[in-house]
Amino acid sequence: MEYRDAGVDVEMGRAFVDRIRSLVASTTRPGVLGSFGGFSGLFELPAGYHQPVLVSGTDGVGTKLKLAHSLNQHDTVGIDLVAMCVNDVLTCGAEPLFFLDYLATGHLEPEQLTQVVDGIAKGCRLAGCALLGGETAEMPGFYQSGEYDLAGFCVGVVEKSQLLDGSQVQIGDVAIGLASQGVHSNGFSLVRKIIRDRGFDLGDRPASFEGQSLGESLLTPTQIYVKPILQARQAGLTLHGMAHITGGGLPENLPRCLGQGQSVQIDLASWTVPPLFQWLKQEGNVSLSGMFNTFNMGIGFVVLVPPAQVDLTLQHFAAENIAAFAIGEVMAGSGELIGIPE
Repeated sequence: MEYRDAGVDVEMGRAFVDRIRSLVASTTRPGVLGSFGGFSGLFELPAGYHQPVLVSGTDGVGTKLKLAHSLNQHDTVGIDLVAMCVNDVLTCGAEPLFFLDYLATGHLEPEQLTQVVDGIAKGCRLAGCALLGGETAEMPGFYQSGEYDLAGFCVGVVEKSQLLDGSQVQIGDVAIGLASQGVHSNGFSLVRKIIRDRGFDLGDRPASFEGQSLGESLLTPTQIYVKPILQARQAGLTLHGMAHITGGGLPENLPRCLGQGQSVQIDLASWTVPPLFQWLKQEGNVSLSGMFNTFNMGIGFVVLVPPAQVDLTLQHFAAENIAAFAIGEVMAGSGELIGIPE
């Protein structure tokens, strides 16, 4: 017997690595050492740091992959994978330096997985980090035909004196919410249940979706906030805290960037919840509390700024084509969000 008889094609694996070589090269940035294809990736710390702190993050895409499989569209989930990691690292004030991926499948489909890596490379370019390496695992019998799973790993760096850890947040700071691009990569088990139980098709075009199909809207990739945030800090804007709004929505994630004895009063009238979330609430008969505790509800990232810098911050993100809203204020409390339905 040969390895191929067991379902693993080593030669196809080698050909796949050659196929994605140019995609990896497109993400190269200063600091990358060595060449693609080694046992490990090498990266030299940037010069100019006095006390550099390395910040790491890891995540996946979750059951959003089921929609990509159903639609046979694989060019966006790689962006989601990068976004979920780099946005997390960013909350400490860190600049993402490099990214690695782990891609597992039952049978290597070169065209399909090249689309996935193309998305990963695009996400890395959007975040300004290098795709330093990765692993592709072919595991016959473990995944159904045509299916794969993704995981990502990111490392960033921040000067220790610029590290955000909650201690900088002050009573009276204003929460600026940055718009999401839809559901991002959380809550898809509920999304899929609503679609399945109500008998919808991913090709359906609800009237409120402005011509987009349900599938197109749901596969819109997660917004990567890295460059606009880093540019804001470089421009002298004071950001006391940051939160990436992922699983658990605003109630779970925004308190994670606060200091001791602090809460946030949220003004639900300060932004308009996008039609996609209104559609999910209506068709799934989901409570408002359930919506806020599952989805981002149109706010994908939050920065906390001093009151005197609210207007400048809003102007900065408007210039970066990211809608931003003053959605709340830090006040004394015990870590809860006030104004969000319970």
